[in-house]
Amino acid sequence: IMSTTQNIIDALKNQGIKVDSAQLELINRLSKITLNKRMFSVINKLSGNKNLGIYVWGDVGRGKTLIVNEYLKQLKQNSLKTYHYIDFMNTVHNELNNFSGLSNPLRHVLKSLIKECSLIFIDEFQVEDVADAMIISNLLKEILDSGVKIILTSNAHPNDLYKDGLQRQKFIKSMHECVEKLDIFMLDGGIDYRTRNIIELDNDKKNSYTDNHITRFLKNNFAFSDDHSSEVQINNRKFKCKISSNNFLWIDFMSFFKEPTNSKDYKEISNRYDWIFISNFYECDDDSADIIRRFISFIDILYTRKSKIKFFFNDIDIDSIYTGVKLEFLWVRCASRLSEMQMYEYLTNDNNE
Repeated sequence: IMSTTQNIIDALKNQGIKVDSAQLELINRLSKITLNKRMFSVINKLSGNKNLGIYVWGDVGRGKTLIVNEYLKQLKQNSLKTYHYIDFMNTVHNELNNFSGLSNPLRHVLKSLIKECSLIFIDEFQVEDVADAMIISNLLKEILDSGVKIILTSNAHPNDLYKDGLQRQKFIKSMHECVEKLDIFMLDGGIDYRTRNIIELDNDKKNSYTDNHITRFLKNNFAFSDDHSSEVQINNRKFKCKISSNNFLWIDFMSFFKEPTNSKDYKEISNRYDWIFISNFYECDDDSADIIRRFISFIDILYTRKSKIKFFFNDIDIDSIYTGVKLEFLWVRCASRLSEMQMYEYLTNDNNE
């Protein structure tokens, strides 16, 4: 356990993360999870063993996903399955469709999920749909009863899941049977490492970031799959983007604001993502007034909502982004906000959490 703990600490240190006391406690608890053979599952059930897994919850940016992924790397096993919650539910629904002609199709889904598997990690656990609520609570219980371990990460305590949802009491009762077998751990307080790392980007001597630089940085600070989408669906319309992930959106200034987007779209982006990144800025004059008008509206909405945003201006000065006269009055205010939105005080404002 000690070597596993130290290895995780060292790996995080290499990524610029100094582990605090709460994160260290999480690492210690993860290290105590033992991947027992299935034959021990009966013993676990009879003894009420809470070593069946862990439910980690807390604010965004505390390193829940990062720490769990480092722990899984240390296990060096092929019998681990990792999902984002949305991907997990898509897999379950697809499997249910495949087994729809059989009796008790959920049982067949369970067998498919746990085949040659000793641990399942579901990241960003949330529950918003009534059908999903009924499926997931029953499925988790069956997985635990099989002896397969579970790790869940979430922004909410189990008691706060599926708030105001239909048949919530039934879900909570069923979910309680699962979580009483798991170690419930709150990763509280401390530094939002993502925000710190993003702020410190500007301390780099490099003032120009290529797409490869940005992608590498995002991979180090956010968990996203290599088959990420280069399209984002907003209000039932699709737009090109650099990367659309579960908790951040990276867009290209040149292409995104050429599209006929509007304030409703910008509010949707603000609601959906923890972070927005914008790159590939270029100089615009009055021939590109529509692009600047949309960008100003975008910034107004995100600024008002205190959304977290990072601009990769590279070699372009803020004042040079718009050189026209039609929108000069509006642009002066926007330019001021662009400067403020890069500042430590803005990015660490409590309203951003």
